[in-house]
Amino acid sequence: MERLGYLSDQNLIIMERKELKRYDRQILLTEVGLAGQQKFNQSSVLVIGAGGLGCPVLQYLVAAGIGRIGVVDDDIVEESNLHRQILFNDLDIGKPKAEVAAAKLRLLNPLVTLTDHVVRLIPENSEELIKGYDLVIDGSDNFKTRYLVNDTCLKLNKPLVFGSIFKFEGQISVFNYKGGPNYRTFFPESPAEGTSPNCDEIGVIGMLPGIVGSYMANEAVKIIGNFGEVLSGRLLMINVLTNVFEVFSLVHLEPYLKELDPENKMSLQVMRDIESKGEQVCLIDVRESYEYEEENIGGINISLYDLPSKIDELPKDKKILLYCTNGVRSKTAFNFLKGKFKAGIFILQ
Repeated sequence: MERLGYLSDQNLIIMERKELKRYDRQILLTEVGLAGQQKFNQSSVLVIGAGGLGCPVLQYLVAAGIGRIGVVDDDIVEESNLHRQILFNDLDIGKPKAEVAAAKLRLLNPLVTLTDHVVRLIPENSEELIKGYDLVIDGSDNFKTRYLVNDTCLKLNKPLVFGSIFKFEGQISVFNYKGGPNYRTFFPESPAEGTSPNCDEIGVIGMLPGIVGSYMANEAVKIIGNFGEVLSGRLLMINVLTNVFEVFSLVHLEPYLKELDPENKMSLQVMRDIESKGEQVCLIDVRESYEYEEENIGGINISLYDLPSKIDELPKDKKILLYCTNGVRSKTAFNFLKGKFKAGIFILQ
């Protein structure tokens, strides 16, 4: 195989002619160049999960020429996966996702070394799996794995690209990067089991994981190539239903995510008892309008993101009771509104 040498930044970069042809369009980018492509070729990434997020992440990283990629997933392909996990097809149903994904990705780019780990990431194997890679991408769909990945990356000092999806909404961030915050900095403890629904329970639009996964792969190559602005300390939120893209500084959100004292919480029964005594309570659902329309427990609907512009519309003489799906948005709203209403602000428990 003919190999060509180039001088770049006083370092000799050697690439095969077929590599130069394959990666030509990204090598042309001044932010990447030959030196950046060599960084891609020499890097290694471990992808946790070969599902909705993992599929686009893997496809784009393999296509970009990331030198060595590991895939961790103990699940099998199911028919209900196919509307969003488009790396798979009908012939793959019943087969291990990691194994099938690695085989197909080798066809996409034979220059990349792929390793399938057909196991579940657990405390007993997390360090062994993660320590051999430069960077980790978490495409898991449960909090238990998410916290384990974060804690292991923190211990081994590995940067972590994070993504999650919910119905029509996606989130992307980067943790433990160059001394930046980690997942527990903002979400110290995992929600109680069964309190946060997943896509098996509430559904997800098939295109969303493709969009979010592409963003996650993009963050990974920026970290590896050391160019662009990385989402460390920031959270990108995407709503594909309303076409709203917002970036929040997690440092600024931190005060709003602190745990609440018991006296700041109120149940529906307590609310009814208060109202039976003649005192009014304003119940506010801070979810998006489409969530409210699908199912709600009453009250008015003001999205968390619209709250700052509508604060003057809230009744000053009533207690304010906030609620959402899993408590995160209502907790954020509580801390934003705290001290602004003499009658009191509460969160539904």
